[in-house]
Formats: sequence, C-alpha cells, structure tokens
Amino acid sequence: MYRDNTLIPTEAIRLAALGQLVESDRPYSELAREVRQFVSLIVGPSLDMLGPSLELLCFEGLVESDGDISADPDAILSITKEGQAIFQTLMTSNVRAPVNDVSKLVVALKLRFLHLLNTEYRIAQIERLVEMCQTELVRLEELRSSQVDGQFAEWLGFEITQLKARISWLQGLL
Repeated sequence: MYRDNTLIPTEAIRLAALGQLVESDRPYSELAREVRQFVSLIVGPSLDMLGPSLELLCFEGLVESDGDISADPDAILSITKEGQAIFQTLMTSNVRAPVNDVSKLVVALKLRFLHLLNTEYRIAQIERLVEMCQTELVRLEELRSSQVDGQFAEWLGFEITQLKARISWLQGLL
C-alpha cells in the first residue's frame, strides 16, 4: 500500500481475486479469466495491471488449492483465513483522488464486493467514497473558477455534474 493507505495496482488485482474467492471456491482458470475480464473492462487491457501472477496467492498462503495449479488449470482454489483477513484489509483501504485508472478499479472492486463486508465496514467504505468524490468535486470546481472557458469549461461542468450525481447516489446507499 501507499503511505496514505491506498492500494497499489498489484493489491487491486489481489482484491479482485480474493473477493471472487470469498464469494465461492472456483477453478484457477475461471478465477484468472474473471479477474482479467473485470480489470480489462474497467481500465482496459493493461499488462501493468495483469502482470502479477495469481499463483502468488497460493505461495503466500492466502488461498489453497486441491491440486497443482501450474499443471492443472482446473484445480479448485479456496480462500484461507489469512486470505480473508487480507481481503478485509484491502476492502477497507482508502481511495485516492483524483480518480485515475487504479483508483477507478479500486472503487469498482469496493462496490463489487461491498456486500461481503459487515454493516459497520460497509458504511465506512461508502463514507470514504463520498469523501473521495467531494475532494474531487472541490478540485474541479476550483479549476473551473480559475478563468477557464469554452469546451474545457463545459467539460468541467459535465464532470462536476457527474460527481454531484455520484455523491448523491453514494449517500443514498447509506
């Protein structure tokens, strides 16, 4: 994690894999495909994001397998207690503003797996997401007020409207 308790790209991938396994055990090949697909659909194809091997999760003791995943891609993976603890840590991390590809992925993952947290942690995560959006909103409003005009000002207005709608939607989850 970064110093501000936000996730680095490899931790976002780890969150994607562990979240899938918290929901249910699955074959290694299916997990790899689901993680790759989700990440690619959120941030586009990226070697930086998909580089870390899911096999490390086994090596680190976060998941266990009923077979050798390097020889059998259909070996079933399941999350360990340590993996569940790491999942909890990753899910309760901060989200960095301004929004970039990694923070966009982290937000999507938090919303994807929000139902796996207890109520207290779920509320805290929603409040963090609201705070991140409010920080972004202040930044964009300040930029818009700094004598910009034309299409750039219109684009900023569009972004500000989206952020306000996002904040309202998130607050509705509370």
